[in-house]
Amino acid sequence: MTGKPAKNQAEAGRIIISVDAMGGDAGPAVVVAGIAMSAQKNPDIGFILHGPADQLTPLVAKKRALKGRVEIRDVRDVVTMEDKPSQVMRNGKGTSMWSALEAVKKGEAAGAVSCGNTGALMALSMLRLRKLPGVNRPAIAILWPSLNPQGFNVMLDVGADVKADAEDLLQYALMGTSYVRNSMDITCPRVGLLNVGTEEHKGRAELKEAFGLIADNAAQANYEFVGFVEGSDIPGDAVDVIVTDGFTGNVAIKTGEGTARVMRTALREAFQYSFLSKIAALLAMTSLKRLSKRMDPRRVNGGVFLGLNGTVVKSHGGADATGVSAAVKLAYRLAQHGFAEKLAARVASAGAHTQDNTAARALRAATDKD
Repeated sequence: MTGKPAKNQAEAGRIIISVDAMGGDAGPAVVVAGIAMSAQKNPDIGFILHGPADQLTPLVAKKRALKGRVEIRDVRDVVTMEDKPSQVMRNGKGTSMWSALEAVKKGEAAGAVSCGNTGALMALSMLRLRKLPGVNRPAIAILWPSLNPQGFNVMLDVGADVKADAEDLLQYALMGTSYVRNSMDITCPRVGLLNVGTEEHKGRAELKEAFGLIADNAAQANYEFVGFVEGSDIPGDAVDVIVTDGFTGNVAIKTGEGTARVMRTALREAFQYSFLSKIAALLAMTSLKRLSKRMDPRRVNGGVFLGLNGTVVKSHGGADATGVSAAVKLAYRLAQHGFAEKLAARVASAGAHTQDNTAARALRAATDKD
C-alpha cells in the first residue's frame, strides 16, 4: 500500500477514482503516467491503483504529482484480452479488474477506469455493481467528433449487447440524454434513432416501436426527439444523442476509426508528395495542428458503461498516457456531477411514465375494439 488511504483522501476533499493498472496493451507504466498527468492538472483527484505492488510502487514513486495521492491495492492476477467473459466471471476474483470494481461497489471510489478486455469488464461490472432497477441491458456510450458547438455527439450502444428491443432503445435514449446533460451541460439534448432512412415507415418493427416510445417520453424526460437519423448524421449537427443497438454501433465506431486512419495516412502522403507540397504543409502547420487536435481520438478516449449502480469508464486498450488521462478526467467529471445518482433517478422516473403510457395505449385499443 502506497500513499494516503482512500478514506483520508476523501476526507481531504478529493474525488477518488479506482484504476485497473494492468489492463492496457502497454502495461502499467502508461497507466501510471496517465494518472500522473491527471493529478498534475487536478488537485482534487485521488486514486486507488490495482495491480502487483512490486511493479506499481516504483512507478508511482517516480511521479512527483502522485505523492500522497495514490493507494496501491496489491493484486496479482490480470484479465487478459484473450480471456472469455464467462471465465472471468467464474475465476476473476483475484484480478486487478475485479479489485477496481470492488472499490466502487464498497463506496471507496466514485468511479472505475480500466483499459482491459471490454467483454470481461462489462460482465464483471454487471456482476459486482448490478444493473439499475428497470434497466434490461446496460450500454456503452462514446463521444463522437461532430459539427455541433460542443464538438461531439454521444452514441450508444456501441457494443455492450448486440441486441436491443424497443424498450432497450428507449432506455438508451434516457441514459444518453442524462450523460449529455452531465458531460456537456446541454439542458435539452436532441435525440435521434439510427435507421436506414429518416422516413417513419422505414426500418425494422422494433425501430418503429421504439420511435413511438422515445417520442412519448420526450416531454416528460426533457429531450427533443428529432426522429430517425442516418449514418451521415453521426458526425453531424442535427442531434446530440444517437441511439442504436450494440451491433450497429460497434460496426459504426470501427468504421469511423478505420476511415480516420486512412485520412491521416492520405494527408501525410499528400503533403510529402513533392517539395512544393512540403512547403505547403509548413505554411499550413498551424491549421493542421488545430485539425489534428480536434480529431485526436485520445481526447475522447473512454466509453462509459451506462445502466449500472456505479460509474465505469472503459479506456481503449492501446491508449497512451494522454488517453488514460482523458478517461480519468471523464470519470472524475461524471462523479463531480453525481451522474450515477441522477441516472438512477432518471431511469426510475421514466420507467413509471412508460408503464403509464403503455397502460393508456392498451386502454385506448380496448375501447376502440368495443
